[in-house]
Amino acid sequence: MRNSDRLPPRELPKRRSGRHRNPLSFDNWFGTPALIMAVPGTAEQARDADGGSIGERMADLVRAYRPEVTIRHGHIEGDEQTLDEALAGLERSEGRPLAGVVVPLVTAPHAAMSAAIESAVSRACADVRVTEGLGPHPMLAEVLHLRLAEAGFVRADRMRLISVVARNNTMADGVVVGAVGGEAAAGAAGVSAVLLAARLGLTVLPADLENPAAVEQVLGQLRQGGCQRPVIAPSALGPELRTAELEDLAARFGARLGAPLGADSLLGKIAALRYAEVLNSLGVEQPPTAEELPAPVGSRHRPES
Repeated sequence: MRNSDRLPPRELPKRRSGRHRNPLSFDNWFGTPALIMAVPGTAEQARDADGGSIGERMADLVRAYRPEVTIRHGHIEGDEQTLDEALAGLERSEGRPLAGVVVPLVTAPHAAMSAAIESAVSRACADVRVTEGLGPHPMLAEVLHLRLAEAGFVRADRMRLISVVARNNTMADGVVVGAVGGEAAAGAAGVSAVLLAARLGLTVLPADLENPAAVEQVLGQLRQGGCQRPVIAPSALGPELRTAELEDLAARFGARLGAPLGADSLLGKIAALRYAEVLNSLGVEQPPTAEELPAPVGSRHRPES
């Protein structure tokens, strides 16, 4: 008969291994590097439609995936909440392999952003690694789909490769995935364009939003294919966009302009994955050894008297 005054022994959680383990699930360890998000533009530019800070909202979203990590954000321009301030105190020290990981909040390669981050890291003498941006990544297509659906330009559910006639004249029959950052960014947007086309069953093409001639050419391709209601979907969080110029560009070529991506939980997950990739490459996040595990407690493990 079991004694009621004794608690059952505590079972330690089992770490799942193999190819199907969650890449965001790791054992906590002391000295975990900080995660610093580099936000394009100034603090004033990096505000969404509700007036909230995109950097702060992204920090909250990433914290849901990495609650044990110190998360900061800083803007590459302006004098408020700067990246220099976010990098303060991250100099090299003994006993830790890395002080921080910088994740640029851009969806494609961006030369100006990369140069600004390198300059800030150099000024702060910070012991950090800089990851790739948030794209290209398959989840970006889902975020683009959500923004288009919220504006009523496409169906909210996936068409699964079935061509369906638009239910009204407000729905798009062609999409331009707009990239910011030059030719390399447009190439990365091509990945999202292919995946978005598979989700919507529509023709989707990438274009460099900073090159009006390229946008005109892509819209011309859509119109030659029979597109009458094109929509430009910016593949960017927002601060790196010149909204007024984009609105003029869309109006000039007879297209509608979708909303930027803004802060989104899927983008937060990508940022957490970028952080994990760096730590895995350094061999930082490894299963603890038997000596590192805490001693078990409970009546079953009481030392013999």
